[in-house]
Amino acid sequence: MKKSLFALAMLGTAAGAAHAQSSVTLYGLIDAGLTYTNNQGGAHSFQATSGAVNGSRWGLRGAEDLGGGLKAIFTLEDGFNIMNGKLGQGGREFGRQAFVGLSSDRAGALTLGRQYDSVVDYLGPLALTGTQYGGTQAAHPFDNDNLDNSFRVSNSVKYQSVNYGGFRFGGLYGFSNDAGGFATNRAYSVGASYNYGPLNVAASYMQLNNAGATLNSSGAVSDDATFSANRQRTFGAGLSYTFGPAQAGFVFTQTRLDGATGIGASASGTTSGITLDGGSARFTNYEVNGRYSLTPAWSLSGAYTFTDGHLDGVDPKWNQFSLQTAYALSKRTDVYLQGVYQHVSDTGDSGITAAINGLSASSTNSQVSVTLGMRHRF
Repeated sequence: MKKSLFALAMLGTAAGAAHAQSSVTLYGLIDAGLTYTNNQGGAHSFQATSGAVNGSRWGLRGAEDLGGGLKAIFTLEDGFNIMNGKLGQGGREFGRQAFVGLSSDRAGALTLGRQYDSVVDYLGPLALTGTQYGGTQAAHPFDNDNLDNSFRVSNSVKYQSVNYGGFRFGGLYGFSNDAGGFATNRAYSVGASYNYGPLNVAASYMQLNNAGATLNSSGAVSDDATFSANRQRTFGAGLSYTFGPAQAGFVFTQTRLDGATGIGASASGTTSGITLDGGSARFTNYEVNGRYSLTPAWSLSGAYTFTDGHLDGVDPKWNQFSLQTAYALSKRTDVYLQGVYQHVSDTGDSGITAAINGLSASSTNSQVSVTLGMRHRF
């Protein structure tokens, strides 16, 4: 009897120790606002919006210490619309992120699931779009370089290195999962970044083959693909420099399409679809951005992006300005005011009009939006 009680006590101690070495965190962000747009389909609009800057989401993040600097890790993250409660990312339960893997203090992390590509991981933090300082509406036209995370990569295996004196690198491969077409709707990307005091630099490359649901709906990038094309190649580089309460940055990206047949309705809902002639297309983006902390609680940020395009025999050019001011009521809650102006020219008969990311397209070559919003993090 004493032996049984002793064994039970030891088992309870071991279970308690194992529990102490594991952790699960519930987290999230809610972004709700009121947006005025001067032209959506030919009419003025005043609407309640979700995720004008940062997409509303909640998630679970966990880690288990396996000993020797090795951990089992996972993330499950759900996107939703706070105004109507609907799931985002095409109705997926964990459409923003869903992965599991191993993380080592010495060797880096290897994860499997639905994940961000290397353009988002390494170059994304240097742009205003995709961050708290510009977000959704500051994205480059159609989010053509995916810096605002319009799509994630399913069926993916990702490696991310540890930090080697400020240098980090990684790569991702998304499987097509098609037994008869290994390359049909696959994706791969690589990226690297370096931090030296106030200086940050990064570069990345991504390629998609036959993205979209037309040929293989269970592939790497399906119903949330930005473009329908035989091949999409996106590459870019950027830098930022911090001096005191200010930061200035520059980002260059280019997206090249082969066999392009359309600009689809992305996850952000920017456009209802534009048909292309099946030839090549190109989007080259130049972004200059900056932000300044007026006080520890009050920030000001802005960006200018020039996009040089080529598609369907025309060479459209976009000029876009974004400006945001945010005031922190606490460490987790802030209010913001953001304005975005976009103008597109030289569109010919392509059917392209101004279309600020996350909003319905204008009926003209210009569009203005102003959003007053609130964000809460938990």
